Amino acid sequence: MATSTSWAQDVITCNLCEKAAQQFCNSCQVSLCETCVKKHRDEFKALPHDIVPFLDRKIQVVFPECQEHSGQRCEVNCKDCNKPVCVKCIVSGNHKGHDVEELTETHENKIRKIKSDTEEMKAKLIPKYQKEDVEIGKDISKTKSRLDDLGKESKKLRKLWHQEVDKIFDKIDSLSQSLTEKNLNTLQEYHNKITDLISEMNTIVKQNEKLFTSNKFTEVKKYQSKSNEYQDFPEHVDLELPSLKSNIDQGKELIIEIGGFRATLKQKSPPSPSADVSRLTTGIGKLMDQVRVIATIPTNYKPLWGVACVGVAEAWIYGNNKTITRIDIHGTVRNTVTTTCKYFPGGISVTRERELIYNDDNSGTVNIVRHGKSETLITAPTGWRPWRLSCTRSGDILVHVYKRTGFQSKNKIIRYQGKNIKQEINKDGQGNRIFKDVSYSLIMSENNNEDVCVSDTNANTVVVVDNTGRVRFRYDGTPARKEKSFYPRDIVTDALSQIIVSDNNNNCLHILDQNGQFLRSVDNCGLEGPHGLSVDSEGRLWVGLLNTGEMKVIKYVEQS
Repeated sequence: MATSTSWAQDVITCNLCEKAAQQFCNSCQVSLCETCVKKHRDEFKALPHDIVPFLDRKIQVVFPECQEHSGQRCEVNCKDCNKPVCVKCIVSGNHKGHDVEELTETHENKIRKIKSDTEEMKAKLIPKYQKEDVEIGKDISKTKSRLDDLGKESKKLRKLWHQEVDKIFDKIDSLSQSLTEKNLNTLQEYHNKITDLISEMNTIVKQNEKLFTSNKFTEVKKYQSKSNEYQDFPEHVDLELPSLKSNIDQGKELIIEIGGFRATLKQKSPPSPSADVSRLTTGIGKLMDQVRVIATIPTNYKPLWGVACVGVAEAWIYGNNKTITRIDIHGTVRNTVTTTCKYFPGGISVTRERELIYNDDNSGTVNIVRHGKSETLITAPTGWRPWRLSCTRSGDILVHVYKRTGFQSKNKIIRYQGKNIKQEINKDGQGNRIFKDVSYSLIMSENNNEDVCVSDTNANTVVVVDNTGRVRFRYDGTPARKEKSFYPRDIVTDALSQIIVSDNNNNCLHILDQNGQFLRSVDNCGLEGPHGLSVDSEGRLWVGLLNTGEMKVIKYVEQS
């Protein structure tokens, strides 16, 4: 029984309202204020109630009301029917003659069972699972370490192979230069000899022409014919120019020959697990009839601006702050990078070597993250600022740059090879501007045929240009026959050369073939405000939802 001191300290409230309790129903085990006593009796009129002052309460088991005899509480448990019943049921009711036990005994037996199960769970089951949890954690750590080692080994092999290739082609360039100089020198010597002989003969001709009119016998008599000296024409130089020979049969050793030099590039180890694109090209067949959401991943980014997959089951994501987070398919944060941006990055991407890059609009740079630190990779041309970007399979980087003039913005895409500008995409063959000059971003992705596929968010159009910068086609969403106007945002291409673009207005994705033919829309996956897109190395699509901050991983192609 609670003392008056503890009651004053605890302030027990009425179970029916928020007032302090002064009464207690021992029958129903509820606390009541003075006002609610009548309400409690009226609510359960058929049952007896033992109302006492709160300090005189008795803690006891509350038995249920009999379902067959109104106003009677159950006192025994019918073992035959496994059902609590009242005394009337046993004496003259449907349970007459049945085997029964006191409900208090049933209650105590159940309590003992609960305690036994609880002790077993605490003493045996939980420790067993905890031990397994520790082992799984160790396995995860070992697996992650091994995968990191694989990445390092792949990078090391990549470097060695590049060095070997560079060495071979340096030799080829050197031989080519040497052979070029040798042949040109031989030809030049022959050319000089012919020129000198022509000059000599022209001089003789002039001298002879003077003798035609000479009346000096002595000069004419001295003439000696030199024609015989020039009858034997100098031997013509026949050069044997070497050709560059190479086999390009897939799966065989790479052999290159020039002159007497022969180089063979052999595969020294199994392909790296990072060779995702080649595996996808042979492993993926066609679009599935019914797409399937295989994961819904919550994030802390609202809004969620962009997604860039890393390998099989991880992706970098970013929103309205300075951080970029690496998250796996289970929603576990693997890494966080604090950028140099004043507010937030304008775009992110992942290089062929799986290094994170992002743009810093304020400093006008594209930065790369190495060992957790940002390094400047590209500086935009003077007067231009970088925004969205995309790494290509060839290793180039596509960067949307803009220049503000009042309320307008000039937009173009620059292709960088390393730090050098390789191409600018902004005008067609007739000098017309390809992209609309308004102040929203261009989002792009390079396809397998080297087309650059651009989501022009200023014109609400997808523009596809070939590798020369010529416009191949434009797509305005009409074939999809959606209720609302086409509002394209992020865009990606996959191993099947399909173009996938998010439509924020219609909460769906449009899938086109590489020639702009509409194939289908994906609109039955709960895509509320789809914005960021990326394809992982298993060919699954990661979709970032702008306002909810969730990512959905969608399987939309089936294995061949």
